[in-house]
Amino acid sequence: QVQLVESGGGLVQPGGSLRLSCAASGSIFRLNAMGWYRQAPGKERDLVASITSGGSIRYADSVKGRFTISRDNAQNMVFLQMNSLKPEDTAVYYCKAVITLYSRLSDLAYWGKGTLVTVSS
Repeated sequence: QVQLVESGGGLVQPGGSLRLSCAASGSIFRLNAMGWYRQAPGKERDLVASITSGGSIRYADSVKGRFTISRDNAQNMVFLQMNSLKPEDTAVYYCKAVITLYSRLSDLAYWGKGTLVTVSS
């Protein structure tokens, strides 16, 4: 079984920065696209940023220019550097990975349990 574990969330003032990390573990044959999503209370879970195995990156318009996604394929990790944080960035941030397991022929999407980011003065 695959596990995704996020870390790095917390309380930060507007304009501050946080760096989120996500580590994937398990019987991973191939780690494909990875991404960060966020969900505020009463809202849907939306894509924040994604990165393919080849390094192609996509950002939500609301975070473009402020957030940076990156990955370390050797360590099966993905990161989200968040700068110039705003109160509207407050949400639970979830890591997602599309993974090929040794025991399967097809890819499956896996989710972490989330880490809370609170931006408030």
